[in-house]
Amino acid sequence: MKYNLTDLRLFIAIAECQSLTHGAERAFLAPSSASHRIKMLEASLGTVLLHRRSRGVELTRAGEIFLRHARQVFARLEQMHSDLAPFAEGVQGHVRLWANTHAIHSYLPNDLAAFLAEHPQVSVNLEEHTSADILAGVARGDAEIGIVAGYDDYQEVDLVPYRADRLVLITDPGHRLATAGSLAFAQVIGEPFVMLHAGSAIHTFTMNTASNMGSHLNVRVQVNSFEAVCRMVAAGVGVGLVPREAVKLSGRQPVSIIEVEDGWAQRDLKICTSSKAPVSSFARALIDHLLAE
Repeated sequence: MKYNLTDLRLFIAIAECQSLTHGAERAFLAPSSASHRIKMLEASLGTVLLHRRSRGVELTRAGEIFLRHARQVFARLEQMHSDLAPFAEGVQGHVRLWANTHAIHSYLPNDLAAFLAEHPQVSVNLEEHTSADILAGVARGDAEIGIVAGYDDYQEVDLVPYRADRLVLITDPGHRLATAGSLAFAQVIGEPFVMLHAGSAIHTFTMNTASNMGSHLNVRVQVNSFEAVCRMVAAGVGVGLVPREAVKLSGRQPVSIIEVEDGWAQRDLKICTSSKAPVSSFARALIDHLLAE
């Protein structure tokens, strides 16, 4: 490649300022030097990135694509520095942990806090994924440890029980279904729902469950936490499908709990590790801590 990070940083500055002169100033370069760099960059890529106008510059379609990737380059560099920073500060171990929404919003915060307090030399990179993606990621080696729900067996990974929990329906106390006791999911699928945001593991699971039943959920509100789901439901916005533990952790929100009769509602959490590659000593320490909890 005949361009470098300075060229990428310059291009981002010009694109954001919509001006070669102002972009050069932001990148601490003379306009003539900036212009030469952009010309060399375009020659190297074999395409025009900027249209020069009388009052600034405009990105070509290729320029828009290049801008997106240039920003991603710096985002990845920042992530690299963030991942390496703990080692410079004396952290000796790093564990990659993938978990589903259920675990991240219920048990993991307290369990991880206790572990990290006992092991100050260890850092944990926690990512949220669906259970299916977690199993595949652990099998590939993208994560050392995974926490999933709803699986009893999966090739290439070992599963051990972590926490027992169950999905329940919640309504405000005045809702017509509040005293139902238990219901099949099909009986409430037409109700307006309060759910976690799109992209969360439980959102994907719930939408797929409805789709497999030949239905579509009426999602009235999407929020960022189970606590917010409980608050919205308590206010009468709609019904919610959440882990029972999330209702306990949400505080004293006035909601009615309805058991879900479907078998998939039992969402016991399990810890998974690769059956082909041993985990690090730090990952083993974390697993032992989670199992003890």
